[in-house]
Amino acid sequence: MLIRDGTNVIYQVAGRVVARVGPPGSQLVAARQIQASRWLADAGIPVVRAVDDIDQPTVVGNRPVTWWVQLPDHRHATPAELGAVLGRLHALEVPESPSFPVVDPFEGLRESIDGGTILPEDDRAWLRDLAGQLHSEYLVLVPELPRRVIHGDAWQGNVVVPRAGGAPVLLDLDHVGIGPPEWDLVSLAVDYTDFARITEVDYQAFVDAYGDYDMTAWPGYRTLATIRELRWTAFVLGKATTSPEAAEQVRHRVACLRGEIERPWSWSAF
Repeated sequence: MLIRDGTNVIYQVAGRVVARVGPPGSQLVAARQIQASRWLADAGIPVVRAVDDIDQPTVVGNRPVTWWVQLPDHRHATPAELGAVLGRLHALEVPESPSFPVVDPFEGLRESIDGGTILPEDDRAWLRDLAGQLHSEYLVLVPELPRRVIHGDAWQGNVVVPRAGGAPVLLDLDHVGIGPPEWDLVSLAVDYTDFARITEVDYQAFVDAYGDYDMTAWPGYRTLATIRELRWTAFVLGKATTSPEAAEQVRHRVACLRGEIERPWSWSAF
């Protein structure tokens, strides 16, 4: 049974197992998912578990398939639950082995913009210039930031809570690596500051649960917030050639980034 058709295609199969089919050529990423799951579990972080008695990943054609223990019925984490999980994750010592990759917020971004021919060249040139400006700002900020094990795509849907009870579980390990904790904190922060998707009370609960660090007060916040929003825009741009809804949405997002629409913004999910 198909569960989700996105960057990864996910199926429920027999024996309470979930098969995750990665994009072509992503065998290294798939292997790192398995590695990350096992290391995080050993470190005491509740995490989605890879099936142990299968040699992973399985390669079919040029696509890797990873096999996971199906989770019980669950819901997305609250902001406070997400903050608590990230606090525990970022408190871990950076391991010498396994060697996790350095997280690069700009990975694949230029290629996504260049390939987004649904947009006029003027918009794509503006997005390239924005990415270049943000990259320069990021390189100035990074040396001052701590290096931690980070999730890389931390939002409420990537931490789930079993409805029958139990600890929140970390999911979607594609981007686990070494980087600044702020990169994990920024997604929920922009949900609050730029989209009004969560209330001030919920955002403060996230800050408190994480350890009383409000990154929106950090001078580099706007740089990381715009990088995250640019990545979200580039993701939809990749779908826009085959989806009229995505094409309309990406034009709206570019208008927001260009300052033509005031915050709080309303962006449809894809």
